[in-house]
Amino acid sequence: MEMPSAASWPVSARIRNASEARSAPKFTLKGGFVPGSDGYSQTMSSVTLIVVIVIAIVVIAAIVVVGYQMARRRHTERLQEQYGAEYDRAVDQADSQREAESDLRDRSKRHEQLELRTLDSAERENFERRWSEVQGQFVDDPSSAVRNADQLVVDVMSARRYPVDDFDQRADDLSVRHARVTEGYREARRITQANEAGRVDTEYLRQAVTSYRSLIQALLAGDGEAGRQEDTRGEIRQTERDSQRTTERETRA
Repeated sequence: MEMPSAASWPVSARIRNASEARSAPKFTLKGGFVPGSDGYSQTMSSVTLIVVIVIAIVVIAAIVVVGYQMARRRHTERLQEQYGAEYDRAVDQADSQREAESDLRDRSKRHEQLELRTLDSAERENFERRWSEVQGQFVDDPSSAVRNADQLVVDVMSARRYPVDDFDQRADDLSVRHARVTEGYREARRITQANEAGRVDTEYLRQAVTSYRSLIQALLAGDGEAGRQEDTRGEIRQTERDSQRTTERETRA
């Protein structure tokens, strides 16, 4: 039986077959896609989309990493500005910079929990009078003067409601608001302890008294009075330098 030719097919059938022929994937003799076929185009579109997604992920990850590093750098700079030499000391004592910075953040959190108070005028006058007595005592009995200065610091801190049972904790608490004088306090404490063993000459004792003077002055001024904090570091440091020079003149008299 003779098959009808394509020309004899109905027009609708010829159009449908032509459309199917155009949409059907084209293959080479080896079975590969022929470039320009719809299947090949779809494959290329999928590959392009994957490449774009991968590039976007890499770019986003790079932005996140750079942002994190910049935030860490800014945080480190703030801690260095706040703690000064105390920052270096914390890094030296910790296993890593990250651990040291974590310890310093813990200091700040602990300090926020302290219920510190500002001394009233009568209390300040009393402590100032006691300090004048310490300075006068230094002329005749430097060892006793240094010992009494160390105790006066504890008394002022206690009146301000700082915990005073442990020296290291005292120094850490002070460093949050008074980092610069805390460095001098640590050194003055070492001199005081060495003095108890009779191994310190008068010049070192004078240095200790000067450091105690700076700390006591900072404590009497108050670190939260009228909302004033270490934003006024420049003024406080200038006052400390002036007080150190005054103490040196007085103790040498």
